Amino acid sequence: MKLPPRDHYDELYRDFAWSIPEDFNIGRAVSDDWASREPERVCLEHFSPDGDHLSLTYRELAERSSSLANSLVSLGLKRGDRIALLLPQSFETVIAHVAIYKMGAIAVPLALLFGVEALEYRLKTAGVSAIITNSFGLQRLRQIRERLPELASVISVDGDSDALSFLALMDAHPPVFDIAATGPDEPALMIFTSGTTGPPKGALHGHRVLAGHIPGMQFAHEGFPQAGDKVWTPSDWAWAGGLLNALLPSLLLGVPVVSSPAQKFDADMAYRIMAEMKVRNGFIPPTALRLLQSVSDPRSKYDLVLRTIGAAGESLGAETYEWVKRTLGITVNEFYGQTECNFVLSSCAAIGISRAGAIGRPVPGHRVAIVSETGEELPAGQAGQIAVKQPDPVMFLGYWNDAAATERKFANDWLLTGDIGRQDQDGYVTFFGRDDDVITSAGYRIGPAEIEDCLIGHPAVQLAAVVGKADPVRTEIVKAYVVLAPGFEPSERLAIEISDWVKMRLSMHEYPREVEFIDELPLTTTGKVIRRMLRDRANVDA
Repeated sequence: MKLPPRDHYDELYRDFAWSIPEDFNIGRAVSDDWASREPERVCLEHFSPDGDHLSLTYRELAERSSSLANSLVSLGLKRGDRIALLLPQSFETVIAHVAIYKMGAIAVPLALLFGVEALEYRLKTAGVSAIITNSFGLQRLRQIRERLPELASVISVDGDSDALSFLALMDAHPPVFDIAATGPDEPALMIFTSGTTGPPKGALHGHRVLAGHIPGMQFAHEGFPQAGDKVWTPSDWAWAGGLLNALLPSLLLGVPVVSSPAQKFDADMAYRIMAEMKVRNGFIPPTALRLLQSVSDPRSKYDLVLRTIGAAGESLGAETYEWVKRTLGITVNEFYGQTECNFVLSSCAAIGISRAGAIGRPVPGHRVAIVSETGEELPAGQAGQIAVKQPDPVMFLGYWNDAAATERKFANDWLLTGDIGRQDQDGYVTFFGRDDDVITSAGYRIGPAEIEDCLIGHPAVQLAAVVGKADPVRTEIVKAYVVLAPGFEPSERLAIEISDWVKMRLSMHEYPREVEFIDELPLTTTGKVIRRMLRDRANVDA
């Protein structure tokens, strides 16, 4: 799993070979293996706004997760059962994940931001037998509990009277557990897709998925781990990004992970967390990076020790890339993947793999190409679907109880991501947008990413998203939804100015013919823009 000691990309890519043990269990790999070697090594640190920061060692993680695994088995839960986690970033979340993997069950992480309908849909679809949550999650669960006959056990970390106590269950069982012998392909984790283009689907992953993420972490975070490295992300650990691009790979490699209280993203608080906790490695999605720009001269206000920043989830764009480089003195390493097959493209500035506006090149160990809808590789410079060759350890086992959808995901041994991109002669991939998001205007196919990146460069624009609006002459026109930066007010004059900004910098066929100012963009819990909602809004009166 470890990248070979090479200084050049071509050598790294050529010489890489996978070596995943036949007996590989995520729970053991991220806790007990370390506990046997360095029991007092710190694996988790929790940021508290009052300064009372807490820490957890690998020994404590191994013992508490074993106690919880014993308690889950005592409740009648068994190998292969789906157990949901509806929790924020916390020690309890990690303990629960590890316990579930140890017993050979399947973890189903869910975001606390989900409303009751979204929560009910996922719990029913996955056939969840037990859920571990807090008081906030329990409030929503109470509204739908009677409609979930398969949900036998509800456990609360807050000790709510109408749920089993997380702490009491751990205290009642011994801190030693006979970890299930699991192979790389045995199911371990079910993460639901974000649902930007249709009903969310449960992507099932084997234990190998964690091993598959290690080369990407070492690539994007430039020789990760190095002495003093420490990871933090504002992303929810219920998302594949927060869980597999930050938390679990770091624990596997012995790097402490910082958790922080659940809250709406605040730029000043993010800088404070990184400064006080001495974070060296940040996984910060592009939307959060753009919001960080609201703090002027952050390096003079906060004692930052950042070494690397990785970004994924949305297109980073040249404007944000250059701002981070100029303001924080760090070249962001953008990377790419999706719930079904994650962390397969990346940049690595340390070895010269970095280009503004491009994601990067294939991570060692992964075969990525641009293909047609039928799975035929396309020549350099031609737009098509970003695709990943099977087999691949980060590739999902399939959609839960949906063989037809799983089959549609593949063509000619390539997993089709549904994302449109282009690969140049040097192997760099540029992301245009979801196939569903591409705008057809006057015969041109226009990807939203480049326009949104250009819009972000205007001083009045904090966030932006573009969609196609039906038009009887051009088929569609480009419409921009803009969240203004502090200090700017909406006006017709400003809308024209923003539209002209794009017209002068990109092309006459790409500029937004309509600009609408809104207070906030509709986002998934992973920070992705839900363009489907904006398209519906744009076309109501079209």
